[in-house]
Amino acid sequence: MLEPKSDKGYSLVWYTIMAPKKERKIFVIDTSVLLFDHNAIHNFQEHDVVIPITVLEEIDNFKKGNDTINFESREFIRSLDILAAKDILTGWIPLGGKMKGSLLVKMNGKTDKDAQVIFGERKPDHKILNSALAVQAEFPNRKVILVSKDINLRLKAKSLGLISEDYLTGKIKDLDALYKGNTLLEDVSPDIINTLYRDGFCKPSEIGVKKPLANHYYILKHGEHSALAYYNATEKKIMKVNKDSAYGIKPRNAEQAFALHAVLNPEVLLVTIQGMAGTGKTLLALAGAMEQKSKFRQIYLARPIVPLSNKDIGYLPGDIKSKINPYMEPLWDNLKFIQSQFGEKEKEFQKINEMVEQEKLHITPLAYIRGRSLSHICFIIDEAQNLTPHEVKTIITRAGEKTKIIFTGDVFQIDTPYLDAESNGLSYLIDRIKDNPLYAHVTLEKGERSELANLAGTFL
Repeated sequence: MLEPKSDKGYSLVWYTIMAPKKERKIFVIDTSVLLFDHNAIHNFQEHDVVIPITVLEEIDNFKKGNDTINFESREFIRSLDILAAKDILTGWIPLGGKMKGSLLVKMNGKTDKDAQVIFGERKPDHKILNSALAVQAEFPNRKVILVSKDINLRLKAKSLGLISEDYLTGKIKDLDALYKGNTLLEDVSPDIINTLYRDGFCKPSEIGVKKPLANHYYILKHGEHSALAYYNATEKKIMKVNKDSAYGIKPRNAEQAFALHAVLNPEVLLVTIQGMAGTGKTLLALAGAMEQKSKFRQIYLARPIVPLSNKDIGYLPGDIKSKINPYMEPLWDNLKFIQSQFGEKEKEFQKINEMVEQEKLHITPLAYIRGRSLSHICFIIDEAQNLTPHEVKTIITRAGEKTKIIFTGDVFQIDTPYLDAESNGLSYLIDRIKDNPLYAHVTLEKGERSELANLAGTFL
């Protein structure tokens, strides 16, 4: 009997390894999947994978450039070249191991249905649909599934009678259950709150928590009395959190206090701050990093460039600095706001100018970070929701000694094609790394930009 495999829950619906060979499915892979994850062909376990020749042609068009999709394209071409070195790409090629399926590059085929005629246009997507239809006709006794990150292509496939699914590797199960990083506990004994203020700590059992997660934050309340705390997994204690300021920036609510605490905590080397625009994510991360500037050789503040309408920055006039400045301006705005907390003659004001001039504080596009050493660095990645899970992993795995990485973003504000709230790198990271002593996460829910901004966010 077949049963779903659900140990991790982030891949397509696999079947147990005991399934007979005749039950093996055939997955036809779209270009969008390979640009999302160059290693995708190896993530279908015992099932077979088909790549339409049109996909290879599209992948070839993406191989030049410095964006993530260009990197994914080049890596896939290299991996396919290694496979082709063993076999000619004219038949099924084993993907390796007894528990793996085989790969086939499918030339354009014809069936009774022609997507280019039905949809009235000759375009790569319709050629890919025709290839999937040809595979379905060639293997009538096997389940053929088109896998694509492109919603429109999936809808067209279903209209042609093809089974079509999203690529689910790296996609979280339940967005509503995404880890928030903090919990409100009401009716906590006033004696415990007093103990926290007096001793600075208490036991998890004293606030009614049996299995606290590492670096999880708590708002403890009893009537008008309250305290902020977090679980220190090393000490195995609930410890008080103070509303500390950083480089002139003071937290305005409990969540902001938690976020700043996580950034300033030397035991936490990986931080994620999630929240909508105006909640102070980037400002708190930058202020916290600058407060610890003596601990780091450099502070990098970077963000991925996602051009308007997904056009390359080459469409913009001017030299490369002029092209990227519009995308970096929000980061400079945060730095200027921190600087505005001090008078022009104060040493903190002058220190910021000095750090920028000496590149101790460096604001740059994320693509320009590739290849640099990340030792003794505080690395802040803004708009992290526009990164793929693979790119987030690549950034973290390059961290050297005494490096702290902070990801900020809003998982509901996606600007990149083929990513959504459930499959972007920030959601993936929050879902996977929770309860690790080196990691802390905070969700900011209250906008602090202005009353007018809060009005728009609430009612519009």
